[in-house]
Amino acid sequence: MTLVAFALAAYLVGSLPFAVIVSRLMGLPDPRSYGSGNPGTTNVLRSGSKIAALLTLAGDGAKGWFAVWLAMRLGADAVTLAVVAFAVFIGHVFPVWLAFKGGKGVATAAGVLLALDWRVGVATLVVWLTIVVVSRYSSLGAIVASLFAPFAAWHYGISGAVLYALIAMCAVLVWRHQPNIAKLLKGEESRIGEKKKEGAGAAGT
Repeated sequence: MTLVAFALAAYLVGSLPFAVIVSRLMGLPDPRSYGSGNPGTTNVLRSGSKIAALLTLAGDGAKGWFAVWLAMRLGADAVTLAVVAFAVFIGHVFPVWLAFKGGKGVATAAGVLLALDWRVGVATLVVWLTIVVVSRYSSLGAIVASLFAPFAAWHYGISGAVLYALIAMCAVLVWRHQPNIAKLLKGEESRIGEKKKEGAGAAGT
């Protein structure tokens, strides 16, 4: 397989919109039609179905993990692996099946990290979970974890093209959270478990 084929395959896997797929299979409203309108786990949770949210989380994380794992199994070199990691993430953020309007990439990024090195993935998830539990802000947890992930990757020996891909991925993730950052600074961001404030958005995956 060529580099382009790897990239395209990873992008298409990343484009699978599990928030929409799970919601349809469970007879729930399209997640793009309520809450923040974001096709991700946090918004699916607003449907009232924790099972749907968990399935969405699992699906979005699994596609990131699977694409990178498969590339590694097929003997991809560092550059190809970096492209696959970034492509599957971009597929989730800009999915062809949803007119390039996807989620923010938190769960998919976590899946990518776990496939590259489980220690990096677990360390990043611990940071995310700690921030979320303490602050009850899903978006803040995602932002802090995104800033932490490249340092964790470097610490555990990930370097070169793959590290650069992770830095780019985390930069996109933070960029996608710009509205949430603005709301956090204004004290208008919704906390997990509370009713969504008028016009507030949440950090989807």
